[in-house]
Amino acid sequence: MTGPYLTTQHPLSGASRDDSMEPIRCEAIILKATDYRENDRLVTCYSLEHGLLRGIARGAKRSVRRFGGALELFARLSMHVRLRQGLVDILDADIVTIHAGLRADLPRIALAGYACELLTLLAPEGVANPRLYRLATSYLAYLESASPSGSDRRFFELNLLNILGYRPSLEQCSSCGAGLGGEAGAAGFSASGELYCRLCHPGGSPVSGATLALLAACLSTGRFGGVQFPDSLLAEAGMLLDAAIAGHVSAPLRSLAFLREMDAP
Repeated sequence: MTGPYLTTQHPLSGASRDDSMEPIRCEAIILKATDYRENDRLVTCYSLEHGLLRGIARGAKRSVRRFGGALELFARLSMHVRLRQGLVDILDADIVTIHAGLRADLPRIALAGYACELLTLLAPEGVANPRLYRLATSYLAYLESASPSGSDRRFFELNLLNILGYRPSLEQCSSCGAGLGGEAGAAGFSASGELYCRLCHPGGSPVSGATLALLAACLSTGRFGGVQFPDSLLAEAGMLLDAAIAGHVSAPLRSLAFLREMDAP
């Protein structure tokens, strides 16, 4: 993989996720939080140290001292957790940032919710990936202050797929290996988001060389807002990335349906 995010993986083996382990401190983004029983909360988060974690915060709804309303969607927290088989124990949490500005605007909420759902569905559980964590935290921080943008959404999606190893090749035909881009290497993509030259897959949805160049630019810069797609090219890039993502999720994304409702005239 290329780009500004270095991948490091540390699987949590059964031996390391033992009930007798001492609590550890980790930093995490809350991707999903729901009430459970009378006083507990079930939490899905993406942590810097251990990747995707699913856990239970016992007494979270009544313990101001230990949680203080920290377990909210999109919040970036410093948490004490006990790693174990199944649900981890979330013992307490302190707020690093709550992203208050993000929560004040419906389009920002929709895009942030979509990013969190993608992480929940695509990231491997219990596998640290600092590069992916930095991508997610950068996007949430950017959404808090910047105007919601389709270009930045596609930037996030492409880099997410790239980090996870799911990105379709933008440079070569997936069948014959011919170069893509320009008139000689005109590209089309399949229903699964794989790119082909027009000779190998003449019936595929077309993608212009200009769109491929902008997608490549998304991989060569480490900041949101640095690549802007004209509307026609944004539509091409969107169809390609939607297909590539759909090929790796087992069910329709609820947040995507909401985004499409907001985009509808």
